[in-house]
Amino acid sequence: MSIRHGLLALLDRGPMHGYQLRAAFEEATGGAWPLNIGQVYTTLARLRRDGLVRALAGNAAGQRPFAITAAGRDALATWFSSPVDRVGQGRDELTVKIALALSTPGADVRGVVAAQRAATLDAVRELTRARARSADVDRVGRLVLDAMLFRAEAEIRWLDHCETSLLGPGPVRAG
Repeated sequence: MSIRHGLLALLDRGPMHGYQLRAAFEEATGGAWPLNIGQVYTTLARLRRDGLVRALAGNAAGQRPFAITAAGRDALATWFSSPVDRVGQGRDELTVKIALALSTPGADVRGVVAAQRAATLDAVRELTRARARSADVDRVGRLVLDAMLFRAEAEIRWLDHCETSLLGPGPVRAG
């Protein structure tokens, strides 16, 4: 997700200053994507430069709220109506790690896959427990937990695929 579009969506609710935006972003994403306040202000500066938000007069506490512009609303509407580009998201650390392990002499590729599988299985167990405890969590929190769980399960399937299609039986060492 684009931080810039996330901030535009929040500003579409009404003017907010940086700390309010940070808190609202984390609440809206169920805490799955914590933001650094520096990211918020850097993104606001770019949004302002691009004419998508405007700064309002500061308050007595020295906080300067921002408001979305008509161009910002148009950009937000375009983002909401456009599908997420999955093809352009190939820079996944795990994929890169396994690809490099396959071409690095002496790398224990099977060990890389096994270690990741174990960690991901642990994550699935923890997410499943969190999901079971989430009866009182708002629907956004449940949605975020579900997405994390489904991605972890898909990662395990992909690791199984790596092991069977790329590695075959027995120990595998690059080289």
